[in-house]
Amino acid sequence: MAEQGVDLSKHPSGFIPTLQNIVSTVNMDCKLDLKAIALQARNSEYNPKRFAAVIMRIREPKTTALVFASGKLVCTGAKSEQDSKLAARKYARIIQKLGFPASFKNFRIQNIVASCDVQFPIRLEGVASTHYAFSHYEPEIFPGLIYRMKQPKIVLLIFVSGKIVLTGAKVREETYTAFENIFPVLSQFKKNPK
Repeated sequence: MAEQGVDLSKHPSGFIPTLQNIVSTVNMDCKLDLKAIALQARNSEYNPKRFAAVIMRIREPKTTALVFASGKLVCTGAKSEQDSKLAARKYARIIQKLGFPASFKNFRIQNIVASCDVQFPIRLEGVASTHYAFSHYEPEIFPGLIYRMKQPKIVLLIFVSGKIVLTGAKVREETYTAFENIFPVLSQFKKNPK
């Protein structure tokens, strides 16, 4: 059962993977005093014995940032590219308000994680044996099949249930392309109801 109102010229399978998490980085181009930041900024924690960054959170867009002493910032948890950039800007602004000369340089999306449910069970052994060059499947260790696509360079986790997780994309379109590439393979190994 494909989604209604899907542009089939762009998504021939009828499915559009949902973006779950965007990881982005930005350089604020200044050295930071993490202890001072942790003491002054709301919703932030700093435990240098455990991790060498301040962990900061904001509610809108709901994200988490890792702020490093070097001035580098990693933003995770956004559901769209725009939200990721907006959140990263908000974190940089918080750092500025604390008196640091933070700028906003080299914003980059590093990873996009998306998921999709094809709504039919898949014979993973079949996928693993015919696509052995790209597949890694050890059900005793991990229940999903790990499929390393070369073009676009995306890693897919494929589960018997028909749920798919796509990771490693730098742009949303790579996620869509990877899904459209794998969909005919999944259809070929659709489990027949007993």
